[in-house]
Amino acid sequence: MASATASRGGMRSLASCKVHVLHKVQVSDDLKKIPAFFYRSAGGTEPVRDWLKGLDQADRRVVGHDIGKAEFGWPVGMPLCRALGGGLWEVRCNLPRGRIARVVFCIANARMVLLHGFEKKAQKIPASDLELARKRQKEIEK
Repeated sequence: MASATASRGGMRSLASCKVHVLHKVQVSDDLKKIPAFFYRSAGGTEPVRDWLKGLDQADRRVVGHDIGKAEFGWPVGMPLCRALGGGLWEVRCNLPRGRIARVVFCIANARMVLLHGFEKKAQKIPASDLELARKRQKEIEK
């Protein structure tokens, strides 16, 4: 026996009804323990934002989710975040297809400042990536 539901103009079966339920959850920035901000160079560029835009959607989703977990759960330790020393931290992201990404950040003025993002190719963070993050950290601490 087919179920039916009332509608204008009579009855129609549930099988013919398409129901779309959308859930929109708005989260207040007030709930974040430490809100994330992109580092902005003197020239106005935001390198981490630009790097994120260059990733595919699935990768962006993972990185964004991991940054969000750090924002709402700070302080967060391993395996999500690791201290790099000198006030630098990394968000550790496991991307699809076994790849690894890192977002290096510091805490300044009660904000998580995203300094540098990259896909990790070796076990150790390349010195050039660490130096770049430290240079940017010094710029914002002036």
